[in-house]
Amino acid sequence: MKILMIEDNQSVCEMMEMFFLKEDWDALFKQDGKEGLDAFLTQPNAWDIITLDLNLPTMDGIQICREIRKVSKTVPIIMLTAKDSESDQVIGLEMGADDYVTKPFSPLTLIARIKALHRRADLGHEEGMESSAKNADFEVETDHLKINTKTREAFLYHKPIEGLTPKEFELLYTLAKNPKQVFSREQLLTIVWDYQYYGDERTVDAHIKKLRQKIEKTGPQVIQTVWGVGYKFDDTGVE
Repeated sequence: MKILMIEDNQSVCEMMEMFFLKEDWDALFKQDGKEGLDAFLTQPNAWDIITLDLNLPTMDGIQICREIRKVSKTVPIIMLTAKDSESDQVIGLEMGADDYVTKPFSPLTLIARIKALHRRADLGHEEGMESSAKNADFEVETDHLKINTKTREAFLYHKPIEGLTPKEFELLYTLAKNPKQVFSREQLLTIVWDYQYYGDERTVDAHIKKLRQKIEKTGPQVIQTVWGVGYKFDDTGVE
């Protein structure tokens, strides 16, 4: 695995370098925001995971995340934030980060998050290849939605849903392949993120919010809130 870690704390970089080496991962460390973004832009297809500190010299993590997503919708991004910065965590997710880890953190926690995110990315790719071999069309077809997991494309009301991040795509796919089934936030965390968040459900709400905003550009809303339970996909009553 090849990791780009943009982190201005030298001791954190040195600590994580030891853990990355133990996993036999190749990591590049940048301690300046603009230098980190430049490293990504130089080789935008080279990285399996990007870990991104929120507070950086010359350019903050939110700006960097926004610029990365202009180039790549699929590279997994983990945001590193302070424990008391709930609003920053939500903003980071809304800008396209796939996950966040709060500081101070255990190196083993970050390693576990990286593995889970990478595993989900690999699984999505494999599922797309397998389904493509069986069916050249769409893996999900409802009254108004079509999803192709190989091309990572979703069409609603015959129009593409533009700019879906990896987690937004997986959320939509999970809900749409089980129409009308209600998923709790905990279930979505387990299915889409592949591990437990220990009661922290804000990441689901933030991703659902962004997914709904992108859906609304194509037509009526099909992601419904079931109050006190969670979310479901239902386009049967939409004209």
